Amino acid sequence: MDWFAEQNPIFQAFLATLFTWGVTALGAAVVFFFKSFNRQALDGMMGFAAGVMIAASFWSLLNPAIEMAEQDKIAPWFPAATGFLLGGFFIWGIDKLLPHLHVGFPRNKAEGIQTNWHRSILLVTAITLHNIPEGLAIGVAFGALASDATTASFAGAVALALGIGLQNFPEGISVAVPLRREGFSRWRSFKYGQFSGIVEPVAGVLGAAAVILIEPILPYALSFAAGAMIFVVVEELIPESQLHGNTDLATLGTLLGFTVMMILDVAFG
Repeated sequence: MDWFAEQNPIFQAFLATLFTWGVTALGAAVVFFFKSFNRQALDGMMGFAAGVMIAASFWSLLNPAIEMAEQDKIAPWFPAATGFLLGGFFIWGIDKLLPHLHVGFPRNKAEGIQTNWHRSILLVTAITLHNIPEGLAIGVAFGALASDATTASFAGAVALALGIGLQNFPEGISVAVPLRREGFSRWRSFKYGQFSGIVEPVAGVLGAAAVILIEPILPYALSFAAGAMIFVVVEELIPESQLHGNTDLATLGTLLGFTVMMILDVAFG
């Protein structure tokens, strides 16, 4: 850990997002052992992922952005509100343009620009959409370490990466297992499942580099990542977790995920 703490923040963001991508691959690797996965367990895990992202959006991103604005003598609500809305609208725009299909929905419910892409590609792009704000959030958190902000901490950035890594496990399952049920080979199902996480290192490096090169945007960037994650939670994760009627289990999973991420961030951040 000491070696990791001594690295350049951009390299730290890259390594941290490689870890979260690896956890996505670990979830996808379930297909080597099972052709199906308990629906209730998966819905609970998706709820857990939603809770982690909600907690991370406030404790790891919005709250530090507000505190940074106060230190810079800016109206504390302005960067948080502006960045938050921009992040949400950014993912909304991608959601309207990028062809994708949410897990559990038929092919004719695909969103984005109309295309003849195979169902498997549409499923992968849906999870990839989840991972853009996650990678960005980790990148911005590590990039903040290069600033003079007293609210930025190495332990907090690591806690964020751990929390997002935890919730990536069910995302890998939610792509790979349905593909296996549809007749894909174990290897091909795994390949598609883990591929959805490849965008995280890209977004992480870009996020870290952006806030290092243009430090004044840091509170806006933190809030931008929070808005993007909340959009994904409300528009995709929560509806998907409750689609099969396991509403209580999914809700309890959300509460647990929020609590775990809050403990990680408050205890180590």
